[in-house]
Amino acid sequence: MVWVAVVVALVALILLIIFILQNQQQARILFLGLDGTLPLGMAMLIAAVAGGVLVAASGAARIIQLRSQARRQRTAQKRG
Repeated sequence: MVWVAVVVALVALILLIIFILQNQQQARILFLGLDGTLPLGMAMLIAAVAGGVLVAASGAARIIQLRSQARRQRTAQKRG
């Protein structure tokens, strides 16, 4: 199973590299007063990674919230 995951990850990385190499047109980026240009493929990769980080952070916050709620319920059941 591990080898299958490694092969799938390598194929995904190869496809990602091809995508970035095929999208080398410069794109103007404006963000919080910063102004610059990046290759389009790289700008899209950065945006996707940033979105993934936001999803992971909100998921982690929700898991922490649910764990603390479950801990409170277990403590309440032991008392009552």
